[in-house]
Amino acid sequence: MKRLALLFLCAITSTTAHAQSITQAELVRRTQEIVDAVGNGDQAPFKKYFADDAMFFDEKGRTMDKKALVADITPLPPGFSGTIKVEGPQSRIEGNVAILGYVMNEVETVYGHEIHARYHTVDTWLRRNGEWKIVASQTMRYYQDPAPGKVTASELKDFLGTYQLAPGKTVVVTQEGNKLFEQKGDRPKVELIPEAAPIFFRKGVGGRTLFERDPNGKVDKLIERRNDEDITWKRQ
Repeated sequence: MKRLALLFLCAITSTTAHAQSITQAELVRRTQEIVDAVGNGDQAPFKKYFADDAMFFDEKGRTMDKKALVADITPLPPGFSGTIKVEGPQSRIEGNVAILGYVMNEVETVYGHEIHARYHTVDTWLRRNGEWKIVASQTMRYYQDPAPGKVTASELKDFLGTYQLAPGKTVVVTQEGNKLFEQKGDRPKVELIPEAAPIFFRKGVGGRTLFERDPNGKVDKLIERRNDEDITWKRQ
């Protein structure tokens, strides 16, 4: 009788411990289940794995609670399809808290055209009443350079010269063949890659460099634009 009671107690203890513990593999499995549901607009995994008081911060800068997040999950429109793969997971699991960081590798097809995007997400899971749920999630999109445009060597000549931001602060724009470069002070030269002249970008750097013309058509400003904010350098 005592042996039977002991076995019963061990079974209960084992079941309880299993219900309360969680592994990185299980977190990844649940996360993959969540992202698999995005394309077809399946709200069930979001309702299941996000806590009622969850905070969700996405790559568009939006802040949503669980109600808004669930409502945002809708099927892709006709002509669109896609998959998301969870990659490179890292975790820290201690007591009632589990933090999972990972990459979401997205492949989307838009009327036969395949496009790609990569995001980094960190989810915080919290165990309450024996259940693990996400209480906070933040996603950021990895920056990717646009496809370079084409310009001729003659098109670049208008942009050459020295531009000043303030006394003693200048940038010199030079040309080598059909490539454009800028040099600030004694820093190394950096290539300005054309997106669509007069719009250029620097490799691996967000923002754009634009050249602006005066009413007579002469280039008189170099503008460094990040999002909707500009720093203007005037031509000397």
